[in-house]
Amino acid sequence: MSRRQPLVLVPGLTCDAEVWRGQVAGLSDVADMTVADTLEDDTIAAMAERLLDEAPDRFALAGFSMGGYVAMEAVRRAPHRVARLALLSTSGTVDDTGQAAVRRAAVSTARERGFEKVLRGSLPLLVHPQADPAIGEAVVAMALRVGLQAFERQQSAIIGRSDPRPALCAITVPTLVLVGDEDRTTPPRHAQALAAAIPGADLRCIPCCGHMSTMERAGQVNAALRRWLAA
Repeated sequence: MSRRQPLVLVPGLTCDAEVWRGQVAGLSDVADMTVADTLEDDTIAAMAERLLDEAPDRFALAGFSMGGYVAMEAVRRAPHRVARLALLSTSGTVDDTGQAAVRRAAVSTARERGFEKVLRGSLPLLVHPQADPAIGEAVVAMALRVGLQAFERQQSAIIGRSDPRPALCAITVPTLVLVGDEDRTTPPRHAQALAAAIPGADLRCIPCCGHMSTMERAGQVNAALRRWLAA
């Protein structure tokens, strides 16, 4: 039996461990997985520091969506500790003025009109229209568990994040960049740019898949992660 690798999984905006449930179930034979805490801090840097404080000395690291921002920051801070990197449904850009305004407006609307209303309104940007409706319901339920206060902290963290692009060329570990082919939140062009910036990165595009790749296409995501863990 092969030795299981330590693997830290980093959730995205308004996500908890549920976003990685399919991976925890499907990769337990090859990885010893923990899910990072991204719910307490209001900066990406603080999330990355918390991750590094709680992680093994050396580990594989996979970040989904906002978790990709945290993962890139963790690699920048402690490159010697990360054995391999996976960036799923994420981007290497930073928010411009318009994108930041949209995030602040979402927070204001959630306060004034209700968090669940904002969540349900965002589902077309998150889940492929042909996906099982139960996935959308699971996304909403997960975000409601995370709660409005954590949503506010995370949006603030995303708005204020540092630009990871100058450090991407220094990443030398096996790197997987994965995206759904119909991701409307971080479209494939973002994954393509990340893969082009990271030496030797493996770019995978999952067909008929939206932003919530780990939940929508768990089997295909798991297959890509299994190959990455074996690289």
